[in-house]
Amino acid sequence: MTEGIKYRDIKLPDLLKEKYIELDLKEKEKTKLIAELVDIAAKPSRIKDGKTLFKAILEREKLGSTAIGNGVAIPHVKIKGVKKPLLILGRSAEGVDFDALDGEKTYLFFMLISPQEEVGPHLKILAKIAHLVKDKFIVERLKKIEDKHEVFEIISGFEKYFK
Repeated sequence: MTEGIKYRDIKLPDLLKEKYIELDLKEKEKTKLIAELVDIAAKPSRIKDGKTLFKAILEREKLGSTAIGNGVAIPHVKIKGVKKPLLILGRSAEGVDFDALDGEKTYLFFMLISPQEEVGPHLKILAKIAHLVKDKFIVERLKKIEDKHEVFEIISGFEKYFK
């Protein structure tokens, strides 16, 4: 278990740091966009091997697209060498064909990277993200905001009501 962290103690704003938010993703193709997200994770973080992370995310995508519809994807992976969960949020203004379940373009990408041995917390964080993005109002706000601090306001507001 992640350093004794319990599910109720895990807050999305605590996992998401400003340096892990990119509101202007450049890539237009799925694999290149995944590489762009991996670069965001690898540069300032605990991720030592971006190549391994990239390969792991691609392998996970082969199992089925992590684009859940409503313009949102949640690429995720559990890998060795990560000590606690890391969340990256990226946004594409034009959208990307990410093989979404609804066939629509994907604009918001919540990439979750967790320790390999921690299935429970990983799944619980995914559930929180999925619950967050079920709210179309929240998704629309996240697709339009220009200030990273607003991301925290939106997600923190959600956290107050998610029990």
